Amino acid sequence: MALDDSLPSLLAGVVDTHEAELVGLRRDLHAHPELSWAETRTTDVVARRLEEIGWRVTRLPRTGLVAELGTGDRVVGLRADIDALPVQDATDDPWRSVTPGVAHACGHDVHTTALVGAALALTEASRRGRLPGRVRLFFQPAEEVMPGGAVHLMKLGHLDDVERIFALHCDPGVDVGRVGLRLGPLTSAADRVEVRLEGSGGHTSRPHLTGDLTFALAKVTTELPAVLSRRMDPRAGVSVVWGIVRAGAAPNVIPDHGSLSGTVRILDAVAWADCEKLVREVVHEIVRPYGVRAHVDYQRGVPPVVNESVSNRILAQSVLDALGDRGQVVAPQSLGGEDFGWYLDQVPGAMMRLGTRTPGGTTYDLHQGNLRIDERAIAIGARLLAGAAVLALHEA
Repeated sequence: MALDDSLPSLLAGVVDTHEAELVGLRRDLHAHPELSWAETRTTDVVARRLEEIGWRVTRLPRTGLVAELGTGDRVVGLRADIDALPVQDATDDPWRSVTPGVAHACGHDVHTTALVGAALALTEASRRGRLPGRVRLFFQPAEEVMPGGAVHLMKLGHLDDVERIFALHCDPGVDVGRVGLRLGPLTSAADRVEVRLEGSGGHTSRPHLTGDLTFALAKVTTELPAVLSRRMDPRAGVSVVWGIVRAGAAPNVIPDHGSLSGTVRILDAVAWADCEKLVREVVHEIVRPYGVRAHVDYQRGVPPVVNESVSNRILAQSVLDALGDRGQVVAPQSLGGEDFGWYLDQVPGAMMRLGTRTPGGTTYDLHQGNLRIDERAIAIGARLLAGAAVLALHEA
């Protein structure tokens, strides 16, 4: 499957020629972040650049775009997410966010820019007759919300004829120049659950005359994770963590309503399919003895990202071509959610973890306002994505 040496060198050369442009683009996107379904400026900036270099651009009905290059029946997809987070930019970089309370704290500006860089390289490959098929770029909106932009793109039919798809995600725990790969599950399924309790309310001196709603809420908080750990296969890696718990306004009043909200994360796709029904059943059983009523709002989010074997091998070869035999590291499985999993539920594909940490430097965390990336990762990501697309089209 390995290509002759001239093609990886060609892709790398094009990306290197445009590296300063790509860094400038990433800084521009970082300074002007846009939340999910509001990525209008980002869509315009990317669309204009792709149109300039000859890609066939289709703007999506809300935000985001799909672009295509090449001819033939075979289609390989490359995906980047373009939305930012409702997080305050805590850096003092000259290109820090100018939008209060919004920042690219998950590296989507890097993903977007790397895919533009891959487009530049693939344009030259096509011009030289080295692109044996079509490449479709997915600049996807709304990855950070559920059910996410991936479902939107799929409903519009843009994935229907794609035979294989690839993506990358920034990893600030991996040094720049290295890429994490993992065969099989890479991320977990991620759902949201809200439990609302209702009761008659009363005085704390007479809990026996009312439903002690706060006590029942506390039991759900602790007992639901505990029961799931015994009712589901422990190898599925089920994790229930609450982020919001609300009840009451006075210390001597038993409230008549309360709620808790959190996430359910599951490493196994089969267990994910069964989890919602079990959560609903268990919540009602927990509160039954306390004389209160439960309402469960369970929102299925995203399935696990499960890297397919051939696609993962293609990524490994792309890493080898771009970075040599020391470029690949083993990526641990994460409990984070990623809606790229929806694509992989339909077609083979794989995601890689792009190292963004300066060697010896600070290890940042995703979804934090102080996130910084080593900008050398942008060109590396572009070369890896372009290489994966070409390798996939050469795959028999």
